This record gives sequence, C-alpha cells and structure tokens, in this order.
Amino acid sequence: MFPSQVPSVDPTQVPAEAAIVDVREPDEWQAGHISGAVHIPLMELPARTGDLPEGDVYVICRSGGRSARAVAWLEQNGFEAVNVSGGMGAWQAAGREMVSDTGEAPTVR
Repeated sequence: MFPSQVPSVDPTQVPAEAAIVDVREPDEWQAGHISGAVHIPLMELPARTGDLPEGDVYVICRSGGRSARAVAWLEQNGFEAVNVSGGMGAWQAAGREMVSDTGEAPTVR
C-alpha cells in the first residue's frame, strides 16, 4: 500500500541539524548516505522504533517511495515524521553533503 498523502519536504528544506532516518538497504547506505543519519532499513523499522532520534525525524530512501511508506507508518504509530521528497537522488542533485563507507566517493544506489 502506497500512502497517498504524507508530510513531505524538498531536500533543500531539510535543516542542517535535522534528525534523519535512512530506510534503505545496507548496500545502498554503504555506497552513500547523509553524515549523522540513523540507518534503519524499512523492514526493520517496526522492531527498531527505540533507535529513532527524539522529536521530528526526516525520513529518506533512494527515491522517496520507501520513505513515504515509513512516514505513513510512523505517523500512524504516534511519531512525528516527514518524507524527504525525491530521496537520496534529489539530495545529491541538490548538492547536499554525503559520505560513504566504501572509501570511494559517495554515490546513490
């Protein structure tokens, strides 16, 4: 089920100090992610709500679909969450900073 309407923002509107949760798979995360983000793959989210940062969280994936589902689930379960529209692809296109765990330049997978 794809949520029809979830709170969303453009990557350029995410504050520098925002709490970010990345719901992509481990290989995607390793290739390139936002420094300081919390990595919780989408399928692990229900079991790992204790790992969520306090307060409002911005949720991101590769293109925005998985993060929209995550935001819908979080909102239904009492969390304040916002989808980052366009995901990491839009984040990278906007020139926002990324890091990788591979030792190579960060990329979006």
